[in-house]
Amino acid sequence: MKEQGDINDLEKKEKERNNLYPIFLKAKSLNVLIIGGGFVAEEKLSFLLKSSPDAHVTMVSPMFRKGTLELAKKAEVTLIKEKYKKEHLKGKHIVVATTDIPKVNIKVHKHCRKKSILVNVADNPPFCDFYMGGIVTKGNVKVAISTNGKSPTTAKRLRQFFEEVIPENIDDLVKNLNEYRKTIKGDFEQKVETLNEFTKGLIEKKS
Repeated sequence: MKEQGDINDLEKKEKERNNLYPIFLKAKSLNVLIIGGGFVAEEKLSFLLKSSPDAHVTMVSPMFRKGTLELAKKAEVTLIKEKYKKEHLKGKHIVVATTDIPKVNIKVHKHCRKKSILVNVADNPPFCDFYMGGIVTKGNVKVAISTNGKSPTTAKRLRQFFEEVIPENIDDLVKNLNEYRKTIKGDFEQKVETLNEFTKGLIEKKS
C-alpha cells in the first residue's frame, strides 16, 4: 500500500504545473488601487513603479509610511487618507489589498469579484486573480518569473540570476533586429522564418 501511495504522490507531482497565463500590462492605461499603507503596501507600490514608472496608482489607508510618501511624490500616485469603502473601487481595473485586517481584505475581494475587477490579496493565494512575480528589465527586454504563488523567495533568486546572465547589451541587439526586420522582404511567415534562422545562434549551446 505504501508503494502505491508513493506512486500516486509522484504522479500528482508530475501533473502539478503552473497554469497561470502571463501578460504584460500597459499600466499607464489602467487605474490601479492599493488598499493599505503599511510595509507590504509600500513594497507593492515600489515593485509596480520600478517596472512601470508611468503607472496610475491610487492608495487608500488611514496612514502612510514615510517611504510611501516619497514614492508618491515621484510618480502618478494619489493618496487617500481614510478607511477603505467600496466606493473607492469606482473606475479601477486592478486592486491590491494589503491591510493587516483579514476581514477587510476578504471584503475587498468580495467587492472586486462582484464588479469583475482583478484583485490580489497579499499573501493569500486563494483570494488572488493574479500574482506580482519577479521581473527582470533590460531596456526593451522584460522577463517575468512566477512560482505559482508558492515561493516568492525562489522568484527573487531567479530574478537575481537572470539579471546577471542576461547581457547589458541585449537591448542593442533587440533594436538592431527590429531595424533588420524592416529590411526583410516577403510576407509575415517568410519574415519570421528569416529571423528565426538569423537568431538561432543566440540559444545554441557551445560544445
